[in-house]
Amino acid sequence: MSGSDTPERVSNWNAPNIITGARILATPFFIWMLLADHGQMGPWRWAAGAFFVLAIATDAWDGYLARSRGLVTDLGKLLDPIADKFLTGGAFVCLSILGELPWWITALVLIREVGITVHRLFEAREVVVAAAWMGKLKTIAQSVAIPLAIFPFPELLGSWMHVVNIIAMSIAVILTVASGIDYVVNFARLRRDAAAEGRAER
Repeated sequence: MSGSDTPERVSNWNAPNIITGARILATPFFIWMLLADHGQMGPWRWAAGAFFVLAIATDAWDGYLARSRGLVTDLGKLLDPIADKFLTGGAFVCLSILGELPWWITALVLIREVGITVHRLFEAREVVVAAAWMGKLKTIAQSVAIPLAIFPFPELLGSWMHVVNIIAMSIAVILTVASGIDYVVNFARLRRDAAAEGRAER
């Protein structure tokens, strides 16, 4: 086979990876903005909410760029979930520090997110579990619930927004736990099927 027939290796220094890296580097600034006014719902709180929405938008954008332009890399697969969990995990922790979200909820979410991400990246090398519909719903629910919790909408629109926030966050947490259980069940099934195929080939 000639060298010209060999697929060209995609460089890690591409637009999607740079966007993902920038999101990781900027997340500490998001955390600082969210904590800056100590829960007083001032301008920094609005800035933190705007940053989160922008970061979520860039997450969808860099994924689209990578897939549509053939720029998917192993580094990108590693960095993208790290960037997502760093951002959402930072938001949950900050909301708990500010006393607006119970710590047990944050701990539950972080255990699920970090545990499954680490398993995906380092342990599930032989059996790959594709993103399930429940996991995608979880991501959407978190992307809605976190901005609702960050933006000071109750002060602007009325106390009824507290109820909306509670409902949205409850849905996000339930889907986070349920999707984690779904991942474990699917992984166990695929592992069992792979073992059965291995025995059949002997």
